[in-house]
Amino acid sequence: MSEPQFIQLYQHNATAVAQELLLGLSAPQAFTSPKYLYDALGSRLFEAITELPEYDLTRTEAQLMRLHSADMAKHLPSGACWIDLGAGNCEKAGRLLGPMQAGRYVAVDISVDFVRQALDSLQRQHPGLRMAGLGTDFSGGLELPEALALAPAQPRVLFYPGSSIGNFTPEQALDFLQSLHRACGTAAGSGLLIGVDLIKDAAELEAAYDDMLGVTAAFDLNLLLHINRLVGSDFSVRDWRHLSRFNADQSRVEMHLQARQTVRVQWPGGERLFAQGETIHTENACKWRVPGFEALLLSAGFASTRVWTDPAQRFAVLWAAA
Repeated sequence: MSEPQFIQLYQHNATAVAQELLLGLSAPQAFTSPKYLYDALGSRLFEAITELPEYDLTRTEAQLMRLHSADMAKHLPSGACWIDLGAGNCEKAGRLLGPMQAGRYVAVDISVDFVRQALDSLQRQHPGLRMAGLGTDFSGGLELPEALALAPAQPRVLFYPGSSIGNFTPEQALDFLQSLHRACGTAAGSGLLIGVDLIKDAAELEAAYDDMLGVTAAFDLNLLLHINRLVGSDFSVRDWRHLSRFNADQSRVEMHLQARQTVRVQWPGGERLFAQGETIHTENACKWRVPGFEALLLSAGFASTRVWTDPAQRFAVLWAAA
């Protein structure tokens, strides 16, 4: 049986992280990157969110993959190297490697430790398949290191499920998709398989990000504890409430943390007074219509698209040929 290869590129830089966070917290509209929602507890809370009745994105995507996997296999290259972006537990890609006749698998996450156990398990299920774990922060664009020794003639399937593309503004999404197009390489048949959440009723979208059990609120508020550890600030969770709202002009759900009363937050070398009702913008979840997202893919350099949706057209998976 093959042994997975592990390459760790990302190295935590505490000073750079603190500078990034404090720059956002000091902006006129305070904000943080959504990647800081996912510390150890935040990641577990998000797993719980995917089980909530209000948040059906994950279940709908899984149903869509089951319904259309045979047709997808007709359009995706066999023997390809699958590059799984934000692989986590590797389950989504793991269900497709056999039906899609993958020739290699690369699990990409910010830390190879996140995927190590899952990759070891997946390797036992596919003992003849070459596998690798790549630890890198690809939020600013994807670059594949030479150490992976990717074969230039082997087609690549970049796999980005779950509608994580929604965390980017349209301008950021274009830049990111351009980097994915470059990462597809030059082999014939390469492309991107990507999940996209579609526009729905505003009340339904807001409920999906503010559930009745308060799990999403806990997920958002936990960010404050993570920031305290990263920058030495003194946020108190009890001073803040979670807000979810659909911004129709921007076609996105926004998550915010709102100050319950005027509160002064301090950190080494600085502070900020937040007025009652002032917010910290913690995440965007952009929603798309299929034609608009197809146009974005074409603008990013992809040559053609193939679209699959669930019966209710709540979610879409697109194959964009490079």
